[in-house]
Amino acid sequence: MLIIRRRRGESIVIGEDIEIEILETSPTQVKLGISAPKEVTVLRSEIRVTRDVNRAASAQPRDPAILTQLVEQLRENVPAIEIASPEPPAVVLPDSKKSNTP
Repeated sequence: MLIIRRRRGESIVIGEDIEIEILETSPTQVKLGISAPKEVTVLRSEIRVTRDVNRAASAQPRDPAILTQLVEQLRENVPAIEIASPEPPAVVLPDSKKSNTP
């Protein structure tokens, strides 16, 4: 694996036809722009694993261990999604000791 550092606006080139540009960075994410010929498939890894699992399931493999292995790969590659529970709205009750009437 080649590891290089790039800043926003910089890019790397793969072969003659593929360029990957750093569009935006934050402490937890990097936004990439990928220029590649139409005949080159560009997929996020979790999409590829899901596609492979779906293909294996539709082909009805004779060995169920293959499907189990693909499902495990999917679980390893896809991060858990955390869903925050919405906080209940703040309810302000009028103070019964105070009265607005004269």
